Amino acid sequence: MSSDYLERILKARVYDVAKETPLDYAPNLSARLNNRVFLKREDLQSVFSFKLRGAYNKMAQLPPELLKKGVIAASAGNHAQGVALGASKLGTRSLIVMPTTTPQVKIDAVKLRGGEVVLHGETFDDAYAYARQLEAEKGLTFVHPFNDPDVIAGQGTIGMEILRQYQKPIHAIFVAIGGGGLISGIACYVKRLYPDIKIIGVEPIDADAMSQSLKAGHRVKLAQVGLFADGVAVREVGDETFRLCQQYVDEVILVGTDDTCAAIKDVFEDTRSILEPAGALAIAGLKAYVERENITEETLIAIACGANMNFDRLRFVSERAEYGERREAIFAVKIPEKQGSLRKFCECLGQNNLTEFSYRIADRTEAHIFVGLQIQDRSDASRMVEIFEKNGFQTLDLTDDELTKLHLRHMVGGRSQLASHELLYRFEFPERPGALMKFLQCMSPDWNISLFHYRNHGADYGRIVVGMQVPPDEMEEWQAFLDTLGYPYCNESENPAYKLFLGSSD
Repeated sequence: MSSDYLERILKARVYDVAKETPLDYAPNLSARLNNRVFLKREDLQSVFSFKLRGAYNKMAQLPPELLKKGVIAASAGNHAQGVALGASKLGTRSLIVMPTTTPQVKIDAVKLRGGEVVLHGETFDDAYAYARQLEAEKGLTFVHPFNDPDVIAGQGTIGMEILRQYQKPIHAIFVAIGGGGLISGIACYVKRLYPDIKIIGVEPIDADAMSQSLKAGHRVKLAQVGLFADGVAVREVGDETFRLCQQYVDEVILVGTDDTCAAIKDVFEDTRSILEPAGALAIAGLKAYVERENITEETLIAIACGANMNFDRLRFVSERAEYGERREAIFAVKIPEKQGSLRKFCECLGQNNLTEFSYRIADRTEAHIFVGLQIQDRSDASRMVEIFEKNGFQTLDLTDDELTKLHLRHMVGGRSQLASHELLYRFEFPERPGALMKFLQCMSPDWNISLFHYRNHGADYGRIVVGMQVPPDEMEEWQAFLDTLGYPYCNESENPAYKLFLGSSD
């Protein structure tokens, strides 16, 4: 069968719609990993994904009488766009069944490329079942997203291009796995010519159908899949792709969400392009492999397979990338509720930049601070814990705590019976290294800080909110302090939202 796939790939018709994408050297990643890292830029296709290769090849191989009747597919994203574009190029009808939960931007993209869209069901499985029903009712040909020899062969042209573009020894090629069509096609071609090149699949830890199947020796259907990397959110791989992966894939590496977000950032820093989560999986797996194997001076290639990113995910990706790169540590620190404690704590931070600082007065004797710090690696977090503890501040390292990262960091605060005579002010300051520390050092008068919140969002100006307990007869001194502080400010003490959620409960 390998020779059959080799012939299929060599004869595949993809270049009517697809282009030979560049194999780009990634200088930053290469330097950090001490290996030669190359990215196969399938995100540069006209539909921002590799999917049009297989979809078009399948349709181009159809007998004229079937092609004339039209094609149908089920997809919530990249495959749908590939089918629509390919069908339009071949002058035939395409009907795409998409879940009702599909974002409007993806529906519009399919329509823009000539596809007819039918919305059905809430999941891909619902859409798939309905598409197969319509296939029989309307006499259309179903274009499978991965489990079809012609689709597999179309994706395999990527492997053909890689070997033509880089004619020196390659240690390993890393490929994202959803249903398995992409890695099957690449593996069939590469292993037939250079069996020593490792073909390594990469899956999310919560969508690992191929990994579980290979371990079990038979296809495993997942009860549910994680949707962050929606492009590979497949509950069951194909029987043909499973067979090919059993034969040709060396291993499958699993990566987490934070690792994927970090990989998106890595690619952006090298290319200024933003991959979707599924598109960055291969890079995340490559990094995990290098760390595990401790290899150097090898040539490693990752398939950047898609860039159809939902814009509203960018904030989440940016925040979690710091965790994936071990560049941010978060702590809960207990300090005495007395003057000078906050200054002493800030002195412990040294030259480390704060990424977040949250505090709400809650006890007469001690204060609990939620703090985030930029770090170079995980050992930095352990070192900071030692520094805090040495200075008498009880510390809990929350860097790897999911509840904290997802929820608690956004919930620190609330009402306090101890926040009497509290004024609430917003301040702005230029966001540069050390600026927040300078601000904290300026907050040195005798008034007690009862609330404090800051989060670095990567903007040009830092924004903080501070609650200060200022007795009514000291308001003149307070105003004089504000006038000499030198930062723009806004009094939010009468803000109805503040009164509702944070104001003193006495």
